[in-house]
Amino acid sequence: MKLAIVGTVGVPACYGGFETLVENLLDMNDSSNDITIYCSSVSYTEKLTTYKNAKLKYLPLNANGFQSIPYDIFSLVLSIYNRSESILVLGVSGAIFFPFIRIFTKSKLITNIDGLEWKRSKWPRFVRHFLKISEKMAIKYSHEIVADNSAIADYVMQQYGCKATVIAYGGDHSLIKEPQNTKGEYDLALCRIEPENNVELILKSFSDTTRKLKFIGNWKNSKYGLSMKSKYASCENIDIIDPIYDIETLFGIRQNCALYIHGHSAGGTNPSLVEMMHFNKNILAYDCSYNRATTENKGAYFSTSEDLIALINSSELINNANDMKEIAIRRYTWHVVRKQYLELLTISIND
Repeated sequence: MKLAIVGTVGVPACYGGFETLVENLLDMNDSSNDITIYCSSVSYTEKLTTYKNAKLKYLPLNANGFQSIPYDIFSLVLSIYNRSESILVLGVSGAIFFPFIRIFTKSKLITNIDGLEWKRSKWPRFVRHFLKISEKMAIKYSHEIVADNSAIADYVMQQYGCKATVIAYGGDHSLIKEPQNTKGEYDLALCRIEPENNVELILKSFSDTTRKLKFIGNWKNSKYGLSMKSKYASCENIDIIDPIYDIETLFGIRQNCALYIHGHSAGGTNPSLVEMMHFNKNILAYDCSYNRATTENKGAYFSTSEDLIALINSSELINNANDMKEIAIRRYTWHVVRKQYLELLTISIND
């Protein structure tokens, strides 16, 4: 199989759901496969040429933001030049180039459309319009569409009349050992500090209670994050913590929490949620179709600060930890995800 993977910052994975996905997909790789991964040279000081039997090719562009469009397009051009039989595209930034691939090549396009990026409020209107067009082109010109959440697959069918294969993310990489069953002295939230993750809703709710909250995120990366930190850092029961990337430190914090608060309202299946589901902890999640699909409607859900405060104050009655763990083992392990992707890629190549 001669496969190209396009649309990530690269590997070894530094951060991000797609990067972690590729990192774990490569665990299935052996020397009989010819896999090339396109990476952003600006994100790596050490530029490996190979990794887990895959070739790494670098482009001098940022993989995120506005540069993601030429970054993905140039990666696709190089994939065609290298005669890739199959191209796994993660995200829709380069989808305006898909018609050329379909017309002039025999390469198979398998696209994970991500979490409906055009709906994210952080983007300006013209960017959302471009991403919506890109989504439409990706679905029209791809041979196979992957959705990481059944709610997104339902959207693709309703909006475009197209069937998407649902493949989520694994979360078991977060377990460096079997977690202890601790009661926990604090609650935990962990996310990118963006309005759509309901950061202020969570902070305001806890500021009106006496329960302790540890909230981990990239507070210094935006005006919004800085304003949230300034506004709530003085609350005695709220511990605002900068990003933690060390897996052992994160393991300890996750293991010792009482509740996990998940505020994401967009993005499909969120890696931080499926990672936490493996820790056998009670989970409170923002009430949206994506989170309900991920947790199979067995979580506890909130839409307003009043909802969340009521759940926090009645935390002793919440008992979904075992359900979360069972779902995670059944659906969100990398063994399951690798098998699903391998079957899809094999079907596409032999199609």
